[in-house]
Amino acid sequence: MPLLRPETLALISSDDANDIVKAFAANTAFRAAEWEELSTEGNPYRRPVRPDDLAWLDYSTPMPTAKALKLSALLGHRMLRNIYDTDLLYLPPAPSDAAAADGAAFYSDDNRVLGALAAPVLEQHLFSLLESERKPLAGDGPGRLARAVADYHERRLAEPDRFLTAALSTRDRKASATFVMLQLSAYLPATRTAAARGALGEYEAAHPGARAALLDSYRAWTGLHDSYRDLLAGAGLSTTTGAYWQLYLGTSLARGNHLHWLARQREKYPEFLGALLHHAIDRAVTAQRFAQVFEDGLGARPVLFDHFGLAPGTLDDLSARWLEPLGALYGPAAVERFANGFADAVWLTELWDEDLATQLAWADSIELHQEKAEKINRHIEDNGIEVDLDTFVESHEETSTTHVHDEHRLVMVERGQMHFWNNVTHKIELHEGDKVLIPVSRLHGSTVLSGECTYHQPIIPEEMYAQF
Repeated sequence: MPLLRPETLALISSDDANDIVKAFAANTAFRAAEWEELSTEGNPYRRPVRPDDLAWLDYSTPMPTAKALKLSALLGHRMLRNIYDTDLLYLPPAPSDAAAADGAAFYSDDNRVLGALAAPVLEQHLFSLLESERKPLAGDGPGRLARAVADYHERRLAEPDRFLTAALSTRDRKASATFVMLQLSAYLPATRTAAARGALGEYEAAHPGARAALLDSYRAWTGLHDSYRDLLAGAGLSTTTGAYWQLYLGTSLARGNHLHWLARQREKYPEFLGALLHHAIDRAVTAQRFAQVFEDGLGARPVLFDHFGLAPGTLDDLSARWLEPLGALYGPAAVERFANGFADAVWLTELWDEDLATQLAWADSIELHQEKAEKINRHIEDNGIEVDLDTFVESHEETSTTHVHDEHRLVMVERGQMHFWNNVTHKIELHEGDKVLIPVSRLHGSTVLSGECTYHQPIIPEEMYAQF
């Protein structure tokens, strides 16, 4: 009996990139979410992707920067993380039939083969934009680059992160702190695992000490498991991988995916080390800022972040320990390649900071966006303005897997009731006649509460949105 299904064998020779991506997303473990699956603490393999949306998304070409916070990015990074995780071990906290079934699908030969075919398609789509957005570090040699990295570290220490300001400005600090913690859980373990992936191999003679340093990074992380568990428990959260899958921002997944991508592409070793150094600097700079958000919103200061300082000599030894050996191995371009990996990680972090801050502000002001929705709808009706409109009729417990829209939309309930949600802390009830404004790129989902629910989504042009 063949290990692969005939459909999978047929796709191996396919030249249709989107067919390959859709076939990968059709895995039963990635099916659309059901009403009870807002979180999946008992099942690390259950990771909804919204596969139906792939019918109109195009992954065959590079994604423009303008779409970096839109739907193809969110679903693309969900799929890419699933691919990267299929060659890592994840176990449910306790046996269950659901976890067994989804685990079998997650680790199946078909899923691995389809993932191998889909990965380069998704990587090209999601990461090609980095080259055009890259801001080169000042430095054309090891010494100058080391100074530029040190300058970046000092600048980050002096500048507050946008997510910190946003979280501490919200009314519901507990909800904001919990959502920030969800985003941390989406990328922090992934970056540490990527460091371990990058350590595998035999290269000690060519780059002395590098393998041990990478392994030490992962070993330090495993030693912090109890502190990490206590951090999440402070918000009532679980450490199960993917437990809050639907509430991870695409930019949070992107930060971990970028490092996994570089670790898997062995020819990108200099870029991988540059990105890894940025993660170390970012952890050190943001550690006490995260601690401040969690103490403010959850009432206790976590100890995990006391262990996130830069190792002594990290920046002082950068040139001698990392850059000069890379130059000997890869030639004069090695320093620039290291800088490129660092700069790309900077850009992804800045995008994440903006995305998270905007999401926090919107989620904390739903009442305001309900008022804006009423005003926009009245403006449309009073002026006889025609706008594009989508209408949905859904039945009891029908659930919309979390997603973002590529344009501003209203949600207007004509008949029935629904839950609208964007966090694990609470749900928002919408009844007949209720309206809410969902700006472009804001993560949300919904579940129908009544026997049937009819609702409309007018698409709001940018100019009209700006008026309100």
